[in-house]
Amino acid sequence: MRTYRAVNLNVLWFLIALNVLIFIITLLRPEETIYFLGLTPALLSQQPWTIITSMFVHGSIWHILFNMISLYFLGSFFLRAAGERSFLAVFFLGGLAGNILFVLLANPLSTGIGASGAIFALGGALAAMVPRVPVFIFFIPVPVPLWVAILIFFFLSFLPGIAWQAHLGGLLLGLVAGFIFKRRRQIYYL
Repeated sequence: MRTYRAVNLNVLWFLIALNVLIFIITLLRPEETIYFLGLTPALLSQQPWTIITSMFVHGSIWHILFNMISLYFLGSFFLRAAGERSFLAVFFLGGLAGNILFVLLANPLSTGIGASGAIFALGGALAAMVPRVPVFIFFIPVPVPLWVAILIFFFLSFLPGIAWQAHLGGLLLGLVAGFIFKRRRQIYYL
């Protein structure tokens, strides 16, 4: 038997719109925006807000496009599975965990931007909650279990120019959250 939760996607659309708005601002003033909102570990004590604001800054059309598509699909699935409060908690805590790991493990002079840590948190939570749900990945013509898809995308984190530290931090937080939700049975099976 399947149960479905009525879901309001307004919070998801708001986050996507905020990311797009900041991306447009970044296009107009890239250096200033990335310096002011991006997370540079060596500058964190002078710019503490960047531990959060960096989650909304993207450096290219492909960066924001891929992240927002991922946020939409994982976010709408997560909202249906666990609700808005859990979605916001996992998104922001996952982004924060990813950024903390970035600060601890990345070159202190590098700058991290993007919502990937938060998105990996959503993916990790879903992979823990409903690991065998079949999903399609752009370049694989058959559905794969969700946990496999998340693992594939995590391994892509090690390509040059990608903040694997943020992805790892978000993924770990998401896995822990997902196992907690599953243990408490606070999910709706889709």
